[in-house]
Amino acid sequence: VQLQASGGGLVQAGGSLRLSCAASGSIVNIDRMGWYRQAPGKQRELVARATIMRTIYADSVKGRFTISRDNAKNTVYLQMNSLKTEDTAVYYCVMGWGTRDYWGQGTQVTVSS
Repeated sequence: VQLQASGGGLVQAGGSLRLSCAASGSIVNIDRMGWYRQAPGKQRELVARATIMRTIYADSVKGRFTISRDNAKNTVYLQMNSLKTEDTAVYYCVMGWGTRDYWGQGTQVTVSS
C-alpha cells in the first residue's frame, strides 16, 4: 500500500490550500483517515482524523480546516482556510484498517506573513 500526498506549497497568511492523499495497492476497507503535521523542532501532532464514528480536529485548526474523503478514489483531503504562519509544517496523511496504519511521504506547507 502506498499513499501519495500532494497539494502543499507556499501561501500567504489568510490564504487557502487543499491537500490530497491517494492510496494505492492492496487496499482492503479503509476505516480511518487522518492528517498529522510536524513543524521544525516539534513533535508530530494530530491535525484531523476521521473514522466511521466521528471526526476530530486539533483545537488549533477547528473552524478553519476540514477533512473529507472520496471512497471511490481512496483519497482523503484536507481543506485548509484562513492559514496562519503557525500552520507551517510538513503534513502527513495516514490511512488504516484493522491493525495497520499507512503513512504518506509528507507534503510541505509554508505560510508566509
